[in-house]
Amino acid sequence: MAYYITETCIDVKDKACVEVCPVDCIHPIDGEGEPMLYIDPDECIDCGACEPECPVEAIFAEEDMPEDQDRFVEINTKYFELRDDADEWNEWKQEHAAEFEKTS
Repeated sequence: MAYYITETCIDVKDKACVEVCPVDCIHPIDGEGEPMLYIDPDECIDCGACEPECPVEAIFAEEDMPEDQDRFVEINTKYFELRDDADEWNEWKQEHAAEFEKTS
């Protein structure tokens, strides 16, 4: 299992979670250039240190993910799969732009 960042982080990008992560798996560290922060599911050690630090309650363990936020499992995963190829990541983001819109 892993933790994932969801919708309420969009355009907020508070970095309190980055500061407490013992394995530095939350990126981009500066929050710049992205609409939100992302947790690398392959590096996350499921410690949960980030969850209580998030002021907008955007972080969930996979098993506690609200149903309406399921899309963020794929979004977090895709960011780390594609981030080394900026063009490919930006293309994927554009194709999935509706998934990055706040619904609540």
